[in-house]
Amino acid sequence: IGLNVTQICLTKECTEDEVSELNDDPRVHGVHLRLPPASLTSRVLNALKPEKDVDGISDLNMGRLVRGDLSKGFVPPRASAVMDLLEKHGIHLIYVAVMALTFPSEGTPFKRRQSMQNAGVADKFNCSRWLQAQQYQPWHLQCLKLQPLTPVPSDIEISRAQTPKPVDQLAEEIGLLPEELEAYGRSKAKVRLSLLDRLHKQPDGKYVLVAGITPTPLGEGKSTVTIGLVQALSAHLKLNSFACLRQPSQGPTFGVKGGAAGGGYAQVIPMEEFNLHLTGDIHAITAANNLVAAAIDARMLHEATQSDKALFNRLVPSVNGVRRFSPIQISRLHRLGINKIDPASLTPQDVSTFVRLDLDPSKITWQRVVDTNDRFLRKITVGQASTEKGQMRETGFDIAVASEIMAILALADSLEDMRTRLARMVVGTSRSGQPVTAEDLGVSGALVVLMKDAIKPTLMQTLEGTPVFVHAGPFANIAHGNSSVLADKLALKLVGRDGFVVTEAGFGADIGMEKFFNIKCRTSGLRPDVVVLVATVRALKMHGGGSNVSAGAPLPREYIDENLSLVAGGCQSNLRKQIQIAHLFGVPVVVALNVFKTDTQAEIELVCQMAKESGASDAVPCHHWAQGGRGSLDLARAVNEAASRPSNFQFLYNIEMPIVEKIRTIATKVYGADDIELSPEAVAKIDYYNQQGYGSLPICMAKTHLSLSHMPDKKGVPTGFVLPIRDVRASIGAGFIYPLVGTMSTMPGLPTRPCFYDIDLDPVTEEITGLF
Repeated sequence: IGLNVTQICLTKECTEDEVSELNDDPRVHGVHLRLPPASLTSRVLNALKPEKDVDGISDLNMGRLVRGDLSKGFVPPRASAVMDLLEKHGIHLIYVAVMALTFPSEGTPFKRRQSMQNAGVADKFNCSRWLQAQQYQPWHLQCLKLQPLTPVPSDIEISRAQTPKPVDQLAEEIGLLPEELEAYGRSKAKVRLSLLDRLHKQPDGKYVLVAGITPTPLGEGKSTVTIGLVQALSAHLKLNSFACLRQPSQGPTFGVKGGAAGGGYAQVIPMEEFNLHLTGDIHAITAANNLVAAAIDARMLHEATQSDKALFNRLVPSVNGVRRFSPIQISRLHRLGINKIDPASLTPQDVSTFVRLDLDPSKITWQRVVDTNDRFLRKITVGQASTEKGQMRETGFDIAVASEIMAILALADSLEDMRTRLARMVVGTSRSGQPVTAEDLGVSGALVVLMKDAIKPTLMQTLEGTPVFVHAGPFANIAHGNSSVLADKLALKLVGRDGFVVTEAGFGADIGMEKFFNIKCRTSGLRPDVVVLVATVRALKMHGGGSNVSAGAPLPREYIDENLSLVAGGCQSNLRKQIQIAHLFGVPVVVALNVFKTDTQAEIELVCQMAKESGASDAVPCHHWAQGGRGSLDLARAVNEAASRPSNFQFLYNIEMPIVEKIRTIATKVYGADDIELSPEAVAKIDYYNQQGYGSLPICMAKTHLSLSHMPDKKGVPTGFVLPIRDVRASIGAGFIYPLVGTMSTMPGLPTRPCFYDIDLDPVTEEITGLF
């Protein structure tokens, strides 16, 4: 039946550490302690997890037995035999505990034989119950009550007023097993990927993507809509639902945009934990990324200052008189066509080929990262100290979420897959024109060690106590801007066939949604059932001809006063176009109008009417910011209805199309361009990628999010333009080609007055103020 029960049979003293190792080993399903009486101390017995105590002799299991609670843990075989005998004679189970604890271990051969037979029955009973616990468990979600206030307090005040459930309680309510949880404090926990193996036969739930129209610089509230929707589905319609969100970068948190936990009465809590550090995934990415950068510069220095022989002797050192290649070095030898494993058998030419990556300093594409908006790191010079022996070069920093390792985290579907992707990351080109990878540097094994915990999604909850996975947060321009494949897959198993997983895509539908479909869905094999398209009256007014909107500046008068003409113009242009883009992929669209207090009833009704006329399955106003899940009930019902209809999902392009044609397809069909124009550099790069065998990768367009075109100031639906492709780059580990449309910054800068002016900590209560 696939169970692995480990027996500890020792004559020496047993330690708690030995027991703890078995507790943490997912391959061990139960432990049978066959130890001398002197070793069966309370500390040893109670070090064993109750769910692995097949003898049922830990204090907790015994206590449950005495109380008559047989729903959890294991029952001792002897006690189970007694219960069976007593029940056959109609004796109430209240006496079982005493009988079980005093049942003699010695006696006649018949008694011993009978005891062993009954113990066998009990073992079958325990195994049967263990197998039952491994199956999908119905949810028993205890939602938290909301009492919305008017006027709506600040986000952090709302978050702090609600006490989240302990994360282990939330995990139990949604069917997670204790061994699948790794707690980080009281309110968040990592979830182990072993869940996918346990529930691999469980049908997936419904898959919902939240996208948006082309946004203003203020953002239109996709995260808030996502959270309001799941609160409505689970807390009010009593349908299982999971939100899957991106982890925010600390760059915008301390810059101008603020956090990304939602807002008002539709938030992930505790919001300060969500926005600051979380479980350290971005720090792990930073460490891994910068280890690669350090390895690049160190390798170039050593190759420039040492002979082939000296390099070889240091790369393959003699230990106790014996030289051995490490596994990663043997892998490199095989890629070079050198099928030898004895260092002494290499020829001088073999040695030279093996030890020299011969990186071209002008063609290194890998940069260092930091999770802070720091404009002065965009271009730097490294190697200026005399110890670096003149090995100076220009490079720069990106913000951490722009690292290719972040994109890999978001697209990997297992630890093994992540290891493979990290290994094939291209960090630069040799002087002979060959790509140099992280595997060539010998660093890929260390990278997966740094990332082994980051690959597990983090479980949190909304203000109404519904579950949320927070995992990954790749840049939405040079990367695909979606949360992780693994979070979505875990959630789809947990919600059950009739449940919903709601995830979001960065920026407008022309960018985040297109990449979600063509890159993420192609990688994951998952197919969406519904698109929720978020719109706001203010963004529609902007696309209808309103004046420019700037973050931090007061809104112009037309955005505060009723203006049906501007609203209609935005609906006829950008809203209609974004609905059409979703229909290119064969997915039904529900428009969610994120209502602000300045919106009038006439404006709201006009948007909903015109959205339906433009092809939306439904269009509803949403008041989750002020009311929580109750304010998104109409949206939840509309999504439930749309998800019940068949989805005819299709990709926009065939992956085997030439790179140029894939770019042209996105530019003309999604953005509305007449054609594309490739720079000479872009043409050369495409030729190079085709030569290297990268031509069948999907396309990840890097362009402005503020317009359907490449011109940020062109709102609505620009026409009559040719899309310029300035350069074409590749993230081979993540698995996509990214053309650069115009100039893209991968390191934001701080504004004149950043958010950090308002952020502080009370030294007595340790309460944080100023986050939003």
